[in-house]
Amino acid sequence: MPGTTLSLRALNRALLARQLLLARERIPVPDALRRLFALQAQVAKAPYIGLWSRLEGFTKNQLAGALEERDAVRATFLRATLQVLAADDYLALRASLEPALVKAMRGFMGTRAEGLDMAALAAEARALLAERPRTLGEMGEALLPAHPDRDAAALSYITLRCHLPVVQRFPGGAWSAGGQATYVTPEEWLGGPPAAAPDPGELVRRHLAAFGPATVKDVQSWSGLTGLTAVFRRLRPELRVLRSPEGTELYDLPGAPLPEEDGPVPVRFLPEYDNVLLAHQDRTRVLDPQYRSEVYRPGGRVRPVVLVDGFVGGVWGVKKEKAGRTRLTVDLFAGPGSARERDAVADEAARLLAFMTDEEGHPVDVRVRD
Repeated sequence: MPGTTLSLRALNRALLARQLLLARERIPVPDALRRLFALQAQVAKAPYIGLWSRLEGFTKNQLAGALEERDAVRATFLRATLQVLAADDYLALRASLEPALVKAMRGFMGTRAEGLDMAALAAEARALLAERPRTLGEMGEALLPAHPDRDAAALSYITLRCHLPVVQRFPGGAWSAGGQATYVTPEEWLGGPPAAAPDPGELVRRHLAAFGPATVKDVQSWSGLTGLTAVFRRLRPELRVLRSPEGTELYDLPGAPLPEEDGPVPVRFLPEYDNVLLAHQDRTRVLDPQYRSEVYRPGGRVRPVVLVDGFVGGVWGVKKEKAGRTRLTVDLFAGPGSARERDAVADEAARLLAFMTDEEGHPVDVRVRD
């Protein structure tokens, strides 16, 4: 009923269900990306690990194939960061994020963007891409002769990462691709331009489907957009209104999953910058505030985490050792309640490492803090 209060665990289970983290599903990669809406991809391997944790029988070739076949793309999207998402979602919703992309660019560039005619600069960059795909470095150098008082890095970032709709050409985003990615226009790579004037309400609905229930501030934090209160006010008659444990209004789609809060939850490993850790302003539904500084690091870094009973229970990492071995180490914040839980963490870590290295038998360490 309207106004129903959800506990923290209920919010956690809703998020896990919508993010395919309660049980792996066997669905095609483009369908999974639409369900998840997008996967962070600043680190090229991160979306592969994110999909491995969510899809039954997932292989690296499945995502690589979707990127190569142009069913998925790697492009600047949410919060002006690189994401992997379904190609049709990029075309349908990229223009919704234009204000956030421009705002992020101006904040990052500061005085380096002052006085530039952005429309003219974008037209110059588009003309250069019509000649051939270009890397960030190549674009900056090509634009510099017409703007000798600027720096090449700023010119390339302004155009290819924020102002001009572009996508990375495959093998950009591939698991083991070397070198710098090249950029092309969506007209060249996907056969058409992004939709000109999409309804921001659709962006709200997609967030609620993938990460809800949520507040207005949650959607603004996730998207980088501001001023969404009016959009929620317009959508309110079609939304379900709930409440957080603190009494804050939460919005949701009618019929969206709200699983039982006491059901079993498997151990899951998430990569750097996973959107589960970035989709809400209030992140207590997945992370105890006492561990926030362990996960969100200086410079905007977000560490890879392990979920135990649905909540962030520790961080993990891999490193190369002698004789070509790769070791995965899990640093648990506090001892899980049972040896069975610790064994589950170790077992899932071993499976993840086998996926990452394409072979079994690499060492796994699970360390529990005192």
